[in-house]
Amino acid sequence: MKRKYSHRNILKPAALALICLSAMVWTGCKKDLNLVSKDTITDATFWKTGADFKLAANNLYSGLDRFGEEDTESDIAFNTPDPVSNGNLQPSETSSTWTSSYSNIRSANNILEKGAGMTDADIKKYVAEAKFFRAWYYWKLLRIYGGVPLITRVLSSDDPDLFAARSTRTQTADLILKDLDEAKNDLPVQADLSSPDIGRITRGAALALAARVALFEGTWQKSRSGADAAKYLDAAVTASLAIINSGTYSLYTGSGAQSYRYLFLEAGDDSKESILDRRYARNILGHDAPYMYDQDGYNPTRKMVDMYLDKNGLPISSPGSVFQGYATFTSEFQDRDPRMTQTMIIPGTLTNRVFFPVSKVANWPDAPQRNFNTGYILYKYMSEDPVANNSGREGDNSLFDYDRHLIRYAEVLLIYAEAIFEKNGSISDNDLNISVNKLRDRVAMPHITNGFVGANNLDMRTEIRRERTVELTLEGFRYDDIRRWKTAETELPQDVKGIKISGTSWATRAPYNDPSYAGKVDANGFLIAERSRKFDPAKDYLQPLPTKEVAFYQASGHTLEQNPGW
Repeated sequence: MKRKYSHRNILKPAALALICLSAMVWTGCKKDLNLVSKDTITDATFWKTGADFKLAANNLYSGLDRFGEEDTESDIAFNTPDPVSNGNLQPSETSSTWTSSYSNIRSANNILEKGAGMTDADIKKYVAEAKFFRAWYYWKLLRIYGGVPLITRVLSSDDPDLFAARSTRTQTADLILKDLDEAKNDLPVQADLSSPDIGRITRGAALALAARVALFEGTWQKSRSGADAAKYLDAAVTASLAIINSGTYSLYTGSGAQSYRYLFLEAGDDSKESILDRRYARNILGHDAPYMYDQDGYNPTRKMVDMYLDKNGLPISSPGSVFQGYATFTSEFQDRDPRMTQTMIIPGTLTNRVFFPVSKVANWPDAPQRNFNTGYILYKYMSEDPVANNSGREGDNSLFDYDRHLIRYAEVLLIYAEAIFEKNGSISDNDLNISVNKLRDRVAMPHITNGFVGANNLDMRTEIRRERTVELTLEGFRYDDIRRWKTAETELPQDVKGIKISGTSWATRAPYNDPSYAGKVDANGFLIAERSRKFDPAKDYLQPLPTKEVAFYQASGHTLEQNPGW
């Protein structure tokens, strides 16, 4: 059992704020009506101390992402057909992303206004947190909508800025980066956090988010010949290198050869790789098993599986690769990048899972519980708690307490490598050694070098992007990546495929030996999980704004421009 209890004010901030506020309420009668109210908290009684600002800032943590299945919006994960990835998304009246982001932006603006001009260092720290979160929530809007209305102050019900026009995507990105640049100056470094405050926003988090946003916008513009691509790529290099040079963070290696797997479980919590987490604590804010690990779970696809290199650093399609083929249940897992078998289960692996009402340890693929979609089963995030880890069905949601890593040092290393390459059209071996080769070292994979790439007729950009996808797989990055690279129009219309059935051991195993599966495979015998996907490059790179917001503007004589094609 972990020790994270006293500082969980940042995990349930809304609820805890109500508790704290309720504790301050007391009743009484005063004849002097000019006195400040004693039975409510008002601006006249609040916003005085660092503790007040901390309480207000706590609420902004509630919007940090929980465990999700974002990569089903792309081509590397599948459970059930997803309208974002298969091209069937339709405009909706409302959007929780839009509503919750602007609600949190308003809260951040309120803290920024109340803290304006304050010189107390403790107060300035929480004002900086608010500035970080304003950037965070504008980032959540920018990534799927592009430019949005920029509101930087608390608006009254009759304020004309309630109908502010959409800003450009450049203006939106610039505000995000400006907020983060200003916030970092008043935020603590990770090492300066006392135990109760571990998990709060730090200078490293501000720099890392800036690097993420700058890389996103820089490559988005570069792939579309945007004029400001170089500016953002420079910013991505500067921010990521500042984190690298700070020496504050490092990759988690505490579980030896299995460190990549255990990073995402209890062992990896509060490691030096964590820059920003959605934090959990047993019996305070726990969670159920985050994913179903069979049937229609969060499952890797053929596209993802084939990205893993062989143990010598070669793509499996390359001449000289030691790839063992698909003939048996386990052959394709042999002699591969170790991250493959730390992300998905080797068939036959004993897993500590309990299926109710009968308790047993599942021996996949012999157990009846398995995934009929792609044939692959997620191992990443699968705890080793034998009681609670029951495929996401019967668990006590207080039992799981491992955190979701939202920004980790590995991403920073990948940002640096990609930004350097996209900025210069090349990358030195030294820059590779301080970035992606650190990730290779953790799993004992050969280094990538310019000489290796040239000798094996590889493409450096492809290999840097491969490294990013492999390292960050099933963490929610792929949808953004293929859109900013402008490759979604090629990747997403392809069929979603899974295991090879024809001519392999799978053809002898139920349900794949059923004659109905003859029509569920492609010409090469690979299982097809979804057909008839589409992607319209004229509109699908951005999602539609909620139609209720557009109509609200129109009804008031204003215009909220919808995204093209929607």
